[in-house]
This record gives sequence, C-alpha cells and structure tokens, in this order.
Amino acid sequence: QVGLAESGGGLVQPGGSLSLSCAASGRIFSINAMGWYRQAPGKERELVAIFTSGGSTNYADSVKGRFTISRDNAKNTVTLQMNSLKPEDTAVYYCNAKRLKTTILNTGRDYWGKGTLVTVSS
Repeated sequence: QVGLAESGGGLVQPGGSLSLSCAASGRIFSINAMGWYRQAPGKERELVAIFTSGGSTNYADSVKGRFTISRDNAKNTVTLQMNSLKPEDTAVYYCNAKRLKTTILNTGRDYWGKGTLVTVSS
C-alpha cells in the first residue's frame, strides 16, 4: 500500500518561512515527478512546484524566487522551502507523486497526500 505523508504546515507571520516535507512509503519502484499543489478557500487546486525525475523544476509564477523545491530520489521525499511568505500563500498544501509505479510492469498512477494547512497571518 502506497501512501504520502506530509508535515511542516502551521501558522506563520507575513515575511516568515516554513518548510514542508513529504515522504512516499510502501512498495515503490519509481516515481516520475514529485511536487506540491495548494488549494485556498473558494479556489481551485493549483500547482506550486514540481521536481521531475530528470532533475528539472517548475514553479508557479506567484512563488518564483520565494519557494524552493528539492527531492531525494533515494528516499522518495520532496521538500518545499517557503520564504517571504505572504497572506495569499494561505492554503492547504498537497504533496503529489506522479506516475508512481509499484512494479516495473505497471504504468503507474498519481498519488496525493491528505494535505497540510499553511496559514500566513499576523
């Protein structure tokens, strides 16, 4: 059984920093990409940052220069370092693993964590 466990959310003042971590566990053969999405109240879920198996990264324009994503392929973990946080960063942040294969034979599927709340407020 595969699962994604997130940690690191919480309350932070504007301008502050938080680090989110996500670990994939279970039977894992490979993961194509790992990343973070977020969903603010009343809004759709959006991509924040993604780290591919090839080592490339992609960020939402709204977080470029403030957030940094890193990945440990050997440990199947992904981390999002968030600096200079703004109130508009307030959302539930979800870890995502794309095309996670449990064996070499299957095609893989996406997995999601349960989400961790980040609140930026004074």
